[in-house]
Amino acid sequence: MSGPAFTVLRLSSIDIHELRQLNQLFADAFCDPENYRCKPAGEAYLRKLLDNDSVFVLTAHANGEVIGGLVAYELIKFEQERSEIYIYDLAVAEAYRRRGVATALIEYLRGIATERDAWVIYVQADYGDDPAIALYEKLGVREDVMHFDIAVKRPR
Repeated sequence: MSGPAFTVLRLSSIDIHELRQLNQLFADAFCDPENYRCKPAGEAYLRKLLDNDSVFVLTAHANGEVIGGLVAYELIKFEQERSEIYIYDLAVAEAYRRRGVATALIEYLRGIATERDAWVIYVQADYGDDPAIALYEKLGVREDVMHFDIAVKRPR
């Protein structure tokens, strides 16, 4: 998929370098180096992730670099024979924002969702992240929900 001066691609298991670039972009965009750079995943883990048919890693490229991307997961539902796709992370490098990159990434994912006969794509946004909220309101219907993180008990 091409947009004005950038291309969107779905990564495969041979694209470890691009996934590492995307991880760096996420660390910078979310100001969260601890979670995105502290303990980088090994190549075998990343290959397995990218080979997973229910994991979608999309990147936008311009001038040989990753300028944006998203990671989404297909969730198989039980209440009906259908699935949903959850956008977990989406970011665009600051220099490329407001140029249609995020919209192009979501539109590419929408094509994948259509091919897979998914029921819906959904995404969360943080209060105060007005650009993300505006983008998502342009593309979908807003639902106000609460999000909870439940800690996993770890053996000592």
